[in-house]
Parts: sequence; structure tokens; C-alpha cells
Amino acid sequence: MKITPLNYFFFNIFNFNLKTHQMKAKTILLLLFLALSVSCLQAQTTDMPKVKKGMIKVTVLYPNGDGKTFDMDYYTKHHMPLMAKFFNLKVYAIDKGISSGTPDKPVPFLAIGYLYFDKLSDYETALAKHLDEIRADFPKYTNVTPLIQISEVVQ
Repeated sequence: MKITPLNYFFFNIFNFNLKTHQMKAKTILLLLFLALSVSCLQAQTTDMPKVKKGMIKVTVLYPNGDGKTFDMDYYTKHHMPLMAKFFNLKVYAIDKGISSGTPDKPVPFLAIGYLYFDKLSDYETALAKHLDEIRADFPKYTNVTPLIQISEVVQ
């Protein structure tokens, strides 16, 4: 930048240093970006219930096989929300089988559902109360008899 008498007057009288102000502007923009990023990250993590060590995980596995069917759309939009209501779930998850560990082999499970509870008795009490309704919903999305595993979350 060429220094002219007008520039000299402007920069010196108003104590304006272009490089300093460019640096300040970059620093302010960087701080705003970081603050926005952190606030978005906090919103995502605080809104989502967390799976914690010691929780009970009920895993519902739907094995694949000849003639087996599974309607993932019904399962995700109707069945699992119904389970969330029956069991008063804060956390659940769904996996869709897409491949086996061996090429050219069919997936071992069409789907896997995960239900998380604070205590085993929470699951058992709600299951006893809603078992008939849960079983009545199965034919609406699958002809597979699910396998159930109950585990304690270790990590």
C-alpha cells in the first residue's frame, strides 16, 4: 500500500493500523466460529440420552433364512416407537443387516433392535404388562421368531 499524505493522516490521526485490524478481525471470526461449533456440539450431546455403564441392554435379533421377511419401515416407524411407549424407553437403537463377514454369504440377521433400561426389573415389569400386545404386533412386520439377549452394559 502506497503511503500518501491522506493515508498518513488517516492512519496516524485515528491510530489505525491495517495489519493489526485485519489480525483482530480474523481472531474475532475464529472465536465466533469456535463458540458456534461448541454450542452446536453441546446441543447435540445434551439432548441425546446416553447409554451408561451398568444399564441393561435387551438385544432383539431377527435371524435371516429362507423365506424370512422383515418390514424395516414398519419396524422403525411403528413397532419400535410402540416399544418405547410400552417400556418408557429413553434410549433405543435399530440396526439393519447389510452384509455378512464373508463375501457372498447372506446377512446373519435381518435386523437387530436394542432397548436400554436402568434396571432389569423395569424391563420385566413392562414386558409382563404388554406381552400380548407386543406379540400381536410381530406379524405386521416379520415372520421371524426373534432371539433375545439381555446384557449389562460394561463400557
